Amino acid sequence: MPLDLAMSVMSVTEFVLWVTLGLLFWARKLHRRFPALGAYLALHVASTPVLLGALFIQTQPWGKSYFAVYFYAYWAVYIASAALLFFICIEIFRAALAGFPGLMKFGLMIFRWAIAVSIIVSLTTISYSHMGVVPAISYSMMHSVSILELCLLAFLCLSMNALRLSIRDLAFGVALGFGLMSASDFILASVMSTHTTLTDPVQFVCESMCLVALAIWVAYCAFPEPVRRPVMMPVTSRIYRWNEIASALGHTGTQVAVQQPANSFFLTDVEKVVEKVLNRNLKSHESES
Repeated sequence: MPLDLAMSVMSVTEFVLWVTLGLLFWARKLHRRFPALGAYLALHVASTPVLLGALFIQTQPWGKSYFAVYFYAYWAVYIASAALLFFICIEIFRAALAGFPGLMKFGLMIFRWAIAVSIIVSLTTISYSHMGVVPAISYSMMHSVSILELCLLAFLCLSMNALRLSIRDLAFGVALGFGLMSASDFILASVMSTHTTLTDPVQFVCESMCLVALAIWVAYCAFPEPVRRPVMMPVTSRIYRWNEIASALGHTGTQVAVQQPANSFFLTDVEKVVEKVLNRNLKSHESES
């Protein structure tokens, strides 16, 4: 199959997957739990047919003058997607730490600062040598959020047992799909300095990864999600102590104290001292009598 025909088929398949995902997402009322993700899906469901139509018109001999329509529409959707992805990362982080409100509140504060710093760094290190202003800003923002998505996915993979997070949880599925899309964005960013076309093999690879991510999301939305039960932790658990400390840090005037386990040698010494005092008193009573 020629690459141009394969790309056309994959583009139509992508639109069908976006629509299917949106229907499942709203049917299960998941937009109440992930509002930013709902806006992200609505954006792509609405923009995909518009972009495909503008691209089709552009490829026609009489449609060369409509290049600006597709150009600005594509980059507007790209920038809006990058902005929504920052909020989606926050939603995934909040959903993953829902069982630990103290850590979630403290971690969100740090996470927001990390997002702000990454945006500032990305926007102040833009290079316009190989592209225009709009593509440079767009790629820079997407590069920054892609790093956050990969770091978030790595965090969830490493802390699933501690957070009592199931692999079937929707938060993990969303993070996994965005991890694949981030890898696709890094592939595109690595070749963005060259003049690529829509039928290049790299575009075929990136589109395939996007389809796999969409298929993963459709599967997570189609199958029932396991019910997350309240997390039961022993008092001696470190993550329980960290959660209590993080909860106390948010209240003014609260003193945080970490109680250490009792030392058995100290208790033994106390018992010996008490025993000596009792023996001394007993001897003194016997001598008096």
